Amino acid sequence: MRQEGVYSSSLSTWRRQREAGDLAALAPRKRGPKIPANRAEMQQIAQLTRERDELRRELDKAMLVIGVQKKLAALLDTLSDDKGEKP
Repeated sequence: MRQEGVYSSSLSTWRRQREAGDLAALAPRKRGPKIPANRAEMQQIAQLTRERDELRRELDKAMLVIGVQKKLAALLDTLSDDKGEKP
């Protein structure tokens, strides 16, 4: 060990640091590609945009149904008025 410049005091210091969690290099890491912070934000923005678009489509469908219901109610009112005037 001395030929390589590693002494027992270095080993005990490294062990102490490892136990205290000071050595980040010895901490377990997640595998796979690293995602930069701005890429994670971009993914979140993309997800929120997809959700917004889906909600807009649902709103459009709901507005269409409401429009049809209004027209049907108006038609039924005119039909009931016609029946009320004939007798």
